[in-house]
Amino acid sequence: MSEWFIADSYAKINLGLFVKERLPNGYHDIETGFAFIRLSDTIEVQRSDATRINCNDPDVPTGKDNLIVKAIRAFHARYNTTGFFEIRLNKQIPAGAGLGGGSSNAAVMLRLLNRIYNMNIPLKDLCELGAGLGADVPVFIRAQTAIGSGTGTELTFADIQPDYFIVSAWPGIHSSTQEAYMSCEPMGPPEESLLDILTEYNPDEWNYLLRNDLEPPVIRKYPQVGNLKDQFMDMGALYASMSGSGSAVYGIFEHEITARQAYDYLVQLKYSCSFTPPGFTPQHNVYLKG
Repeated sequence: MSEWFIADSYAKINLGLFVKERLPNGYHDIETGFAFIRLSDTIEVQRSDATRINCNDPDVPTGKDNLIVKAIRAFHARYNTTGFFEIRLNKQIPAGAGLGGGSSNAAVMLRLLNRIYNMNIPLKDLCELGAGLGADVPVFIRAQTAIGSGTGTELTFADIQPDYFIVSAWPGIHSSTQEAYMSCEPMGPPEESLLDILTEYNPDEWNYLLRNDLEPPVIRKYPQVGNLKDQFMDMGALYASMSGSGSAVYGIFEHEITARQAYDYLVQLKYSCSFTPPGFTPQHNVYLKG
C-alpha cells in the first residue's frame, strides 16, 4: 500500500477589490489585497489505479471539472509525469463564498505533487503553472499575503495580514464569480496606493479608502449580503466587507471579546463562520500521514 500525503488548504479574504477596467479578452484589470483566515480544507492523497475524489460535501463536483483534477492534468502535461491518485477532500471552505476554496485546493494539490514526485520545483514555476488554473491559485501556492494586480496573478508580497481579529460568515448563498464581474462597473484604481492603505491606516479608516467593486451587483441580487455586512458593523467591527465575489462577509475587530460575541451570535444564526486571531499565518507544509 502506498503512502498517504496530507496538507491543509486555507481560505483567503480580499482586502479591497478594485476593478480598474474591463479588458478586451473579457477579463478584468484589478487590484486587491490577499490575506488569510483560519479556515481550511484538508487534502489527503495516495497513489492509486485511477484518480478518484472522495469529498464530504456532496455539492462539490468530483469529476474532470474539479480544480484538483485539473491541477493533476496540468502538472502531468508540464512535467511529463504519470500516475493516478486516491484523494480524500474534507471541505470546510464553502463553495461560492469568495474565499478561494477551489483555487486553494488546486494550489495545494500542485504542492502535494511536487512532494510526491520529489521534483523540488521552485514555487515561482508552480505559480506560473497555477495561474493557468485560476487567478487566485498563485497566492495560495506561496501562502503569503500579497497585493494582486493585473488579473490577480501578478503578486507583490507584503505583510498585510491584519493585526486584528477577523470573523467571517457565509450566508449559504452560492455567488457566481463570472456574474459578479459581468455585472460590475469598473471604478478605476484606489485614490491612494493599496499597499499604503493597508499598512499606514487603521481598519476603521478603511471604510473611507477601500471598496470591493463586486459588492454592489452581488448585494443587488442578494440583499442578505448587505444585511450581513451591516450586522458586522452593528456588532462592533472596525471594518466589514464582502470577500471577493461573495457571498461571504468578514468583519475586523480590535478586541477579542467583541469578535467572540459576533462569532457566537452568527453561529447561532446557522452561518458557516470562522475566527482568526491577529497576525495569522497559514501552514503550508506537506506531511506523510502516520
